[in-house]
Amino acid sequence: MTDDTPQSGAATAVPAIPIAPAPPPATYIKTALAHIGAWTHYFMQAEIPVLAATAAALEELRAREDDVDANMLTSVIQADPLMTLKVLSFAAGLRKPSHATQTESITTSLVLMGISPFFRHFGPQRTVEDWLADQPEARQGLQTLLLRAERAGQFALGFAVHRGDTDATIIHQAAFLNDFAEMLVWLHAPVLAVKIRDAQAADSTLRSSLIQKEVLGVEMADLRQALMKLWHLPELLINISDNRNARRSNVRCVVLAVRLARHTAVDWDNAAVPDDVEEIARLLNNSPHATLGFLHKIDHPMLEAASVAGSPERAERPSAIPEHAADACAGT
Repeated sequence: MTDDTPQSGAATAVPAIPIAPAPPPATYIKTALAHIGAWTHYFMQAEIPVLAATAAALEELRAREDDVDANMLTSVIQADPLMTLKVLSFAAGLRKPSHATQTESITTSLVLMGISPFFRHFGPQRTVEDWLADQPEARQGLQTLLLRAERAGQFALGFAVHRGDTDATIIHQAAFLNDFAEMLVWLHAPVLAVKIRDAQAADSTLRSSLIQKEVLGVEMADLRQALMKLWHLPELLINISDNRNARRSNVRCVVLAVRLARHTAVDWDNAAVPDDVEEIARLLNNSPHATLGFLHKIDHPMLEAASVAGSPERAERPSAIPEHAADACAGT
């Protein structure tokens, strides 16, 4: 008769812990798709990775799901334009057509879907850093674009608050998400994105829309609008993001914020900046001198953050606020 009693000192079996399979390697578009319909069809089904910091923060919150509320999730999600896009598009799909709203924030989207359903739908997120692990130029290009998006959002919010605009939150969101189509191209067609970047670097007078059309067969602005409509994003967000509505003041906030963020991506010496400041001054009903100080005040905290993070594009930027910033306090 066999004695099945474990013997002293004998090794005991430890249940195996299942290991999640490694995600498949990213696949990239190497040549332009046939038309805008092909691009939208592709992106409607494409995986969208998020920033590693976002993925890590979401997992920390998942571990204590019972204590998490919508505001806690909002602070993580809305710091990442890619995660913001995913949440807004998913929430839009939960609403009945008759319940569509003009405005929708991340917080209200989370309240609509619920905290537990959010975590069930959005499992551990694939990260940008993993997705572009073998594409260092694309990682750098996307990092630069993400910083530009953050600055555009802050400029737009500053303009809206100064004007007392009741749509300040959605104006900020529109500027923050303005370049999401370009972000998707960096992620899914990095070779083409690098080609566009290099062409613009070689010729600063080259219009973005022309080189985009030449390389991709479509303009980013058209791709952005098409995807926003197909994802049924909030109507007001779509309208504010449409450059064809540029006469409206809330759209001007976005257009000028995005333009200024692009022109000052490296420094404030770009020849187009004085014209930007003139237009922003008219929008804010202020003098150009006071407006320039106001703009530096908005930008200053982001410069410090970029320097701490070691952003190669902006770490060498001077961190001191120009002396005329003090004048802006009185002028604004």
